[in-house]
Amino acid sequence: MNEANGVLLIIGSGLKLYREYLVSSIHRCAREAGLGLVLLNNLKPTWQHAYFDEIVHTDVFDADEMLAAAREVAGRHRIAGLMCWDEPVVLAAGELAAELGVPGLSVDGVRGCRDKNRTRTVLTAEGLPQPGYALTTGLDEARAAAAGIGYPVVLKPRAMGASIGVVYAADESEVDAAFGVAMGAATVDQSRYGGGAIVEGYVSGPEISIDAAVHEGEYLPMFVARKETGDQPYFEEIGHVVDAGDPLLHDAELMDVLARAHRALGVRDGITHSEVRLTDRGPLIIEINGRLGGDLIPFLGRTATGLDPGEILFAVATGRRPVIAPTRHAVAGIRFGYPDHDCLVREVTVPAEAPGLVVASPMVDPGTTLRLPPGGYIARHSFVVCEADDQETCARRLAAAAALVRVDADPVDPPAPGTAFEMPAGLLDVDEHEGVSA
Repeated sequence: MNEANGVLLIIGSGLKLYREYLVSSIHRCAREAGLGLVLLNNLKPTWQHAYFDEIVHTDVFDADEMLAAAREVAGRHRIAGLMCWDEPVVLAAGELAAELGVPGLSVDGVRGCRDKNRTRTVLTAEGLPQPGYALTTGLDEARAAAAGIGYPVVLKPRAMGASIGVVYAADESEVDAAFGVAMGAATVDQSRYGGGAIVEGYVSGPEISIDAAVHEGEYLPMFVARKETGDQPYFEEIGHVVDAGDPLLHDAELMDVLARAHRALGVRDGITHSEVRLTDRGPLIIEINGRLGGDLIPFLGRTATGLDPGEILFAVATGRRPVIAPTRHAVAGIRFGYPDHDCLVREVTVPAEAPGLVVASPMVDPGTTLRLPPGGYIARHSFVVCEADDQETCARRLAAAAALVRVDADPVDPPAPGTAFEMPAGLLDVDEHEGVSA
């Protein structure tokens, strides 16, 4: 490390299974540039020692504690860039980037991404198609908003991720229970935007996500993921597929909507993960997140396209325009395993070999209780990732590999009414909120 070149500050590494491939690429780029790597992490380091020159153990989810630790590092090193890909931390990290004078989403940009109500307000003012929506804090407000918007509606926490607390209400007979679910999740959210529920008009159509780089306000898409979700009323994500040849990457209307939305929100430099519904009115943005996608979507993107998300993230974090030039033309997908009912997991066994299998892994430790919504969320016991030359073959391979997963589990009683929802204590990773377990 050349001390004169400075260091790259990373806030939250994520977990080995989900983020080591990313950290490894960033480490290589930093070494080539002569930069050091400093990590602020909520967990005591293990695998991270191989990649970081300095690791500060601090509660990154406490904004004041994280900022104090970051400022102490900045007092000893020149900060050449800053990265963060953990949803609960991106707001404070984005504001810190502005304070340190390094490339970032911008203060307006990161606030617009983190606060779903602000996203809706800004994009509506920009003239982009948006569903009817209202921010509510009480049941009477939610009832009135739903009646005014028109059924069906979706209720969601103002700032949670990973589809936690998102629930569909077909008519007024379902809105009270839906509001209780959304507010239960919003109350758990400890961010500055916690405690409110958004009521939105339900929009039908296929759902996709787009991971992209933004350099000095220029929107540069990397890859599109086609999303598979569970049955209503909940919207838990079952899997994703990335096709290097997806025609949506060259869809002028979609790319224009995304570029306009990023400009309106004030996003300047960084990586974003946008979720979009393809409707009969055109592409409708559900949300824009100021980070890489979760659910191993960037890994799928690398597998399908050859693009290295770590290299691209390093480029934008250090003020350079990234090169978006795919070197592969394949299809990659992930399928998550969920139980049929609440259960206590004894053992999860995943296949070591299967046609097209890239990786498979359990997602919980033995002894973990998995609860389905609304008693719990992200009740995944395993995942499989497969690749193929085309989408149809990839889908067959995913189904075949998932069928080889074996779960030994005992049923458990549902939680008592009024009990706060649970996240699995042994969960090895969750979508946008990583780092809950070692």
